[in-house]
Amino acid sequence: MRPDQLRLYLVTDRPLSFGRDLEWIVEEAVKGGTTIVQLREKSLDTREFIELGLRLKRTLAPYGVPLIINDRVDVALAVDADGVHIGQSDMPYEIARRLLGPDKIIGLSVENMDEVAEANALDVDYVAVSPVYGTPTKTDTAPPFGLDGLKRAAALTRHPVVAIGGMNRSTASGAMACGIDGIAVVSAICSAPEPQQAARELLNLL
Repeated sequence: MRPDQLRLYLVTDRPLSFGRDLEWIVEEAVKGGTTIVQLREKSLDTREFIELGLRLKRTLAPYGVPLIINDRVDVALAVDADGVHIGQSDMPYEIARRLLGPDKIIGLSVENMDEVAEANALDVDYVAVSPVYGTPTKTDTAPPFGLDGLKRAAALTRHPVVAIGGMNRSTASGAMACGIDGIAVVSAICSAPEPQQAARELLNLL
């Protein structure tokens, strides 16, 4: 993947979408400039997850925006997604790469400096520094990096970097100034009254 595809990274969250159609939110976000979309689902069963993934893939195809599946390599394979995002407690990178093959995107969450350094030995496509700030959208996270930590992580890693955790209009510019490639947002777009406008404003800040 190209590092510029990380610039505005949308991570979906249906509970934060206030009952609105997720496909509509995603398409509006892409029209506003979102460059990559991760489908994150914790409550759907496998069949529903796959069906939603297939619908989002069809939605994104005309725009050429990659679809990433969170955690679930089986779902990524089933929908022929562009890649998968894994955390430290998910499937090991080496197994995920063997299953997905050399041409799929694999992103990895890193939650401390040791994990940033360890990821340098892996041929992942990007790392997600998580969390930069504390966030109510994900409570099972490590202590926040803050901007100083984000800057050190960006200098240490050999991979493209996306920042996640508390990313919004107030924090986007400061995060980008740390030398990263993009920010990942959840509520800043999923909860916005006008997702397209929210994405456009974020992209302008970046």
